[in-house]
Amino acid sequence: MSSPRRPLVGGNWKMHLTVVETTAYLARFVPALESDGPEVVLFPGFTLLPAARELGPDGSVAIGGQDLHPEPRGAHTGDVSGPQLVDVGCSWVLCGHSERRHDHGESDDLVAAKVAAATAHGLTPMICVGETADERAADRTLEVLDRQLRAAVGAAVGAGVDRYALAYEPVWAIGTGLTATPQIAQDAHRFLRRLLAEVAGETRAESCRILYGGSVNPGNAADLISQPDLDGFLVGGASLDPEKFLTIIRACGS
Repeated sequence: MSSPRRPLVGGNWKMHLTVVETTAYLARFVPALESDGPEVVLFPGFTLLPAARELGPDGSVAIGGQDLHPEPRGAHTGDVSGPQLVDVGCSWVLCGHSERRHDHGESDDLVAAKVAAATAHGLTPMICVGETADERAADRTLEVLDRQLRAAVGAAVGAGVDRYALAYEPVWAIGTGLTATPQIAQDAHRFLRRLLAEVAGETRAESCRILYGGSVNPGNAADLISQPDLDGFLVGGASLDPEKFLTIIRACGS
């Protein structure tokens, strides 16, 4: 890969695994990581975060939350705050994942508030953007990406923070077995980088890592990562199998 940006690979476990399964997974996964490989961050479910921290204390694997509430505390049953994530060893957090936008009706404004909260508490947000099948069919992909990025990255820029990553996740390719072709992914990533230059400046646009997510697997990772504006992956289902996930990570080189 020709990009000067260090590859970044995230594993989003969504609502999977138990503490026992997490311990077994990481016992196989962590020792197999190469020290000079891509940066790796896992996003386990909230109940798994303490177990994940215990098996990754050397920093070879970063840990992140799958979501956070904009407020640091309060009467918000079922939510988790930025300080709580930091307390259990998180350094990253997902903001605006399509399943949060769809399942919980999260608006662009709410995602922006979560990005601002993440940065305020020292967490690095991984900002997720992407179009649905209907939006793509209506030729609205770039409109959707423009709207989502401006809202979320604008929150970080407004807070004077440039510590974040982007993840382009075409919703029609998440959990469906469908994958954007390398060219489709590259076109979206190039658009996002150009837009990022407008919103946050050329320097930040060149240094920001933009990941692809959407049915990434060991069979398509190498072709996708060969594109110049792809800097890694946010992996869903395939990250639940440590061997498959390691294969994807290795495809990214270093």
